Amino acid sequence: MPGCDSTSGASPVIGVLALQGGVAEHLAALDRSGAVAKPIRRPEELDDVHGVVLPGGESTTMSRLLHTFELFDPLRERLAAGLPAYGSCAGMVLLAGEVLDPGADSGKDPAVTPFGALDVAVRRNAFGRQVDSFEAELAFTGVDGPVHAVFIRAPWVERVGRAVDVLAEITPHGSGVAGAAGRIVAVQQGRVLATSFHPELVRGDERVHRHFVQTVRAG
Repeated sequence: MPGCDSTSGASPVIGVLALQGGVAEHLAALDRSGAVAKPIRRPEELDDVHGVVLPGGESTTMSRLLHTFELFDPLRERLAAGLPAYGSCAGMVLLAGEVLDPGADSGKDPAVTPFGALDVAVRRNAFGRQVDSFEAELAFTGVDGPVHAVFIRAPWVERVGRAVDVLAEITPHGSGVAGAAGRIVAVQQGRVLATSFHPELVRGDERVHRHFVQTVRAG
């Protein structure tokens, strides 16, 4: 893997998992945030990246395609070796240590095989169905000013480990969704960042992506 000089301001190479979901939006946001962004569809394309983004989409489909395209084990090994990662929505689910969903709750095999890169338990589709999508203003640790957050069939974090920093929660009356207040929607553990929402859909505000790019540079 090529070096990434954290003091020179060089542009890190950041891959976006390009099997399904909001790939183009993340590539564009990373480009605007000072990174060299590239799609990742084959295992060998992981070799020269300094960080990776797991986009939103359908986490069960992405989990299945990771195995079909033989990307799961190589990506798990890179994450275990310390590769910086950012997951939005379904990407948060995939990075989790534990996934809570109706299948798991009913005793069925879970539909998602997570990477375990974050010491958190994440509940899939916790805020409801597509029609329950909403937007909210959030205070986000490490980012100046409120962040406009778009939630689409979003998960939330139900448990965090001691090494995990909570970066954002839903404020009271922040969503209109029953039971949403106080739910954790952004976390970071070392060089692994995850959000329940989609900052890539808010064009002109790349602060969350810049936060991740800086995390990669600092690594």
